[in-house]
Amino acid sequence: MTLLPLPPDDEVRAVYRQGEDAVVALVGELRALIRQLETRVQALEDQAAKNSRNSGQPPSSDGLRKPRTQSLRTRSGKSSGGQPGHVGDTLRAVEAPDHLEVHPVTECEQCHTPLSAIAVQGYEPRQVFDRPDLRLEVTEHRAELKACPHCGHTTQAACPADISQPVQYGPRLKAQAVYFNPYHFIPLERTRQRLADLYGQTLSESTIIDAGVLLAARVWPMTERIKTHLITQAEVVHFDETGLRVEGRLHWLHSASTTQLSYYRVHAKRGTLAMDAIGILPELHGRAIHDPGYPTFTIRPVPMRCAMPTICAS
Repeated sequence: MTLLPLPPDDEVRAVYRQGEDAVVALVGELRALIRQLETRVQALEDQAAKNSRNSGQPPSSDGLRKPRTQSLRTRSGKSSGGQPGHVGDTLRAVEAPDHLEVHPVTECEQCHTPLSAIAVQGYEPRQVFDRPDLRLEVTEHRAELKACPHCGHTTQAACPADISQPVQYGPRLKAQAVYFNPYHFIPLERTRQRLADLYGQTLSESTIIDAGVLLAARVWPMTERIKTHLITQAEVVHFDETGLRVEGRLHWLHSASTTQLSYYRVHAKRGTLAMDAIGILPELHGRAIHDPGYPTFTIRPVPMRCAMPTICAS
């Protein structure tokens, strides 16, 4: 927007000499200029005040000036700390500790008389809970080779089915890699670094990925049982979704859950196409509940063996 320059003093005096009408006209122009400036300032202030909470801007646009979150909690009037009746998590001694260290009395602390040969009257126990030193254990599997004295054929014993390579990682270490990476969303490089810090062994990214794929295949039968239960037996199923990146592109993590079971599925879409592909909502026997932000969808007739699902908004 281009604004007209303000008149200099000599032009203002010249207008004054022209009479009252000329002065009123000049003031009208100045008023219009002030209105334009007010509109421009308001637009700039509105733009500067926008953030991810009061507009459609992503949280990444907030930069270092993220809006301060205002807590909606109010004072309860109770004192801080555990309340009456609260079951605490106090660390308690165990009856059978893993290790025992005895600290002997060698002399009297008052007169320094030697006491090494004196019988012990009792002990003052103190227990320390700590993790053991972490290190990888290597188990070598040796498959016996035997030659048959009758025909001369050499027979080799079979190793366990999951031991197929001359050197490989075991299932517990792979499970921890899956726990770090897919479950807690720790990136591959940081997962590798954590395992190296803990055990002095750096797993490759492909090993971590393969461990996740293998675990997903093994839990797939249970996942399908959860899906069947949600469709046929759950009285109420809550549906929700959240965005996530898959190979740099926006996808959606859909969930169908009860208080005890959850089913997750990643799909490129939010609405009916995703619902059809997942296959829970169109076949649902019970009630479906979603929050107001859930995408709209269409319910088509379900098989005759079940009733039409009821859609509720929580």
